[in-house]
Amino acid sequence: MEVLVCVLNREEDVNRILEGLLDLGATGATVIESTGLARLIDRKLPVLAGLQSLRDRARPHNATVFSVIEDRATLERAMQMVQDVCGDLESPGTGIVFTIPVSKAVGLARRSESRE
Repeated sequence: MEVLVCVLNREEDVNRILEGLLDLGATGATVIESTGLARLIDRKLPVLAGLQSLRDRARPHNATVFSVIEDRATLERAMQMVQDVCGDLESPGTGIVFTIPVSKAVGLARRSESRE
């Protein structure tokens, strides 16, 4: 079991990601509005002046999607789906996707249980 974390630089991708997760059998996800480091850099801080180019190409807001995925096969398909929706994640300013192992979770509904 792992948490899939998707930091999406284009908020318009959120619905497609959520639909894709549902299609893959994920029972839920949480979406939060987030702000990346590049947006937080202040032009007046000389220590961070070298990072100014990051700020200039940053979007004002990101969306971060979290979903606990129980099996490895679904996780791999979910990661591929995110890349299909977002495009080449190796390109700057696109977004990132990563996983975090979960050793224990309480409160996860199974798909069939959540629709009753």
